[in-house]
Amino acid sequence: MSMGDVFTIAGSGMSAQTVRLNTVSSNIANADSVSSSVGTTYRAREPVFQAVQQSLYDAENGGAPLQLGPDAAGVQVMGVVESQAPLQMRYEPGHPYADKNGYVAYPNVNVVEEMANMISASRSFQTNVDVMNTAKTLMQKTLTLGQ
Repeated sequence: MSMGDVFTIAGSGMSAQTVRLNTVSSNIANADSVSSSVGTTYRAREPVFQAVQQSLYDAENGGAPLQLGPDAAGVQVMGVVESQAPLQMRYEPGHPYADKNGYVAYPNVNVVEEMANMISASRSFQTNVDVMNTAKTLMQKTLTLGQ
């Protein structure tokens, strides 16, 4: 792995955490939204990440490294999925969206959990920024060794 790969890996981490922050903000923004039916009620969204290795081992070729290219290191977002947790059913018989039993379907968003996810994502993002800054400083110091 070269020093340049550090920037690629940290950059992919920053991109992944940006997606995570966007889904968290969407979840928090829709935490108290309601709709006229259970099927159309907002459901919490969660990003799915996958770690990507720069070289994998080819089992058919005696375990020789299989080079995937410079872009194939770090983390990638596989997609954003909806949470399968049950919706929050609240008894509010006077609400215009209440069903025949007086219950209103609210999103399955746990605001406390989302805040913890937001803090974790922002700290992970900052860690990747620190990795990039450290790598940059190391490269600059390496260039001044001959002086």
